Formats: sequence, C-alpha cells, structure tokens
Amino acid sequence: MAVELKGRRVSRTVDAAADDTILQLALKHDVDWGFNCTRGTCARCRCRIDSGMERLNAPTEAELDRLEPEELENGFRLACQAAVKAEGTIIAVWKPYF
Repeated sequence: MAVELKGRRVSRTVDAAADDTILQLALKHDVDWGFNCTRGTCARCRCRIDSGMERLNAPTEAELDRLEPEELENGFRLACQAAVKAEGTIIAVWKPYF
C-alpha cells in the first residue's frame, strides 16, 4: 500500500502495512508532521485526505468529537486516528489549524 505524505516541507511516498496510521508513517519516514498527543484530542495532526479516503478506517469517536461534520465531509481526518485498511494509494496532506 502506498501512502503519499505531504508535511510542512517534506513529502514522501512510503509503503504502509494494514493498521498503520498516517501519523505513524510520517514519524517513521521523517516527514515533518506536527502532533502533540497521539490520542485524537489536540488535533495538531489534522490532515486532508486528497485521495484514498475509502482505504482508511471510518472516523473514530475521537475524530467525531474533535472535528466538525463539515471538516469530515471535506476530507479532513486526524492523522493519529486515520489507519490504513485497504490496498491502494492514499494521499494525505498535513493541514493544522495554525
């Protein structure tokens, strides 16, 4: 499974295994991706999924609590919660609030 990660300045296409989160992949491959908590509460790892949303798990309770419905509809996820579930390409772009 290929995941294209676009951080602040670093972009990489990496191989992913099932259940890897976008944040785990970014950290493992030295993509400059901001985060604070890894639990879905700070939303610092917020990203936009430009392609492959159907290849990720459904939004978690943490995401439903933290993100607005409009954000979810527009492809935003929390990278610490968005886990790879199916074969294919995923494109994730780090999009923090600040």
